[in-house]
Amino acid sequence: MIDQESLDAIRDGVRGLCADYGDAYWRDIDARRAFPEAFVNALTEAGWLAAMIPEEYDGSGLGLAEASAILEEVNRCGGNAGFVHGQMYNMFTLLRHGSEEQKKQYLPKIAAGELRLQAMAVTEPTTGTDTTKIKTNAVRRGDKYVINGQKVWISRVQHSDMMILLARTTPLDQVEKKSRGMSIFLIDLHAAIGNGLSVNPIGNMVNHETNELFFDDLEIPAENLIGEEGMGFKYILDGLNAERTLIAAECIGDGRWFVDRATAYANERRVFDRPIGQNQGVSFPIAESHIEVEAADLMRWRACEEYDAGKPAGASANMAKYLAAKASWEAANACLQTHGGFGFAHEYDIERKFRETRLYQVAPISTNLILSYVAEHLLGMPRSF
Repeated sequence: MIDQESLDAIRDGVRGLCADYGDAYWRDIDARRAFPEAFVNALTEAGWLAAMIPEEYDGSGLGLAEASAILEEVNRCGGNAGFVHGQMYNMFTLLRHGSEEQKKQYLPKIAAGELRLQAMAVTEPTTGTDTTKIKTNAVRRGDKYVINGQKVWISRVQHSDMMILLARTTPLDQVEKKSRGMSIFLIDLHAAIGNGLSVNPIGNMVNHETNELFFDDLEIPAENLIGEEGMGFKYILDGLNAERTLIAAECIGDGRWFVDRATAYANERRVFDRPIGQNQGVSFPIAESHIEVEAADLMRWRACEEYDAGKPAGASANMAKYLAAKASWEAANACLQTHGGFGFAHEYDIERKFRETRLYQVAPISTNLILSYVAEHLLGMPRSF
C-alpha cells in the first residue's frame, strides 16, 4: 500500500527545495538554453535522486511511488524534471540486472552524486520505435567489445558520466526471436567521447539537451556488459515501464501547474466588470482539465503499486503515460487560452511549460504506440506491425 503520509512529506521537502528555484530561474535557463546545474546539484545533495537506490548501496531504498512524487512535485512547482529523470529510470537496468560487482562499483557513487547516469542510447534514425531492427552492433574481441553504429535523440550526454547502451550482439538473421541478440552495456562517456564516440547536439523547440551519437570502433571492456549477452531487450523493458510511470508523474505535475495557474488568472482577471472565470466558456475547460489530471493520477498510482510489488506493470505504465500526457496537454491548452495574449509572454511562463509538456505526446513513447500496445495485448486484436 502507498503511504500517503510519506508522500506528503516528500512533496513538502521537494517543494521547499524548489522554492529556491522559482519561475525566474527556469525562465533564464530556458532563454539561455542552459542546463540547470545548480538545481540538479541541490536535488542530488538533498538525496532525492538517490531515492530508489537500496540502502545497502547508500541510497534511500524507496520505491517507484516515492520517486514519482519527487518528479511530479518538481514540475508542479514550475520546474522541469526532464533534466534529472533519466538517472532514476536508467538505474533500473543496472539495479535489476547488473552484477553485484557492478552495483557495488557504481550505485554508491551515483547516490553520493559522484557519478551521473542520465543517458540511455536506444533509438536509431532508421528504426525509431522498431527497436528490434537496431543496427548498432557490438562484437566481442578478446576482453573487449567493439561498437559501431549510430543513435539519435539521446539526452543529457553532456551532463552524464555514464550511459546505458543497447546494441545488437547477434545479427538479426541469426536469432530465433527478433527480440533476442541485443545486449546492454555501460559506457564511460569520459573515456569514450573522442575515442570512437562522437556527439552532435540537436537543436529543438524545447530546452531539452539531446544528441545524435556516432560509434566508430569504440572499444569498451567486456566487463561493462550488463547481465547475459543477448538478453538486453528484455532487461531494458524493466526500465522503460518505470520510465513511462515517472513521465506520467511529471505530466501530472505539469497538469496541476496549468490548472492552478489558469484558475488563479480566471479568478483575478476582470473583463466587462466581472472575473472571466464566471464565464462557463472559461471555467468549463479548466474544470475538465482538473478532472482528467485527477483520473490520470489514479492510473499512475496503479502502475506504481504493481511495479513496486514486482507484478507486471506494462499495461498500467503505458496507460498512465497516455492519460497523463493527454491530460497535461489539454490543461496546457486551457491555461494558454485562459490567459489569451498574455499566455504567449515569457514572463508568465506558460509558453515555456506549454512547449515542455507537448514533448510527452511524442516521447519517450508515442501515443500511437501505446494505443497499438493496448489493442494487441489487452484487447486481443491482430498485431498492426
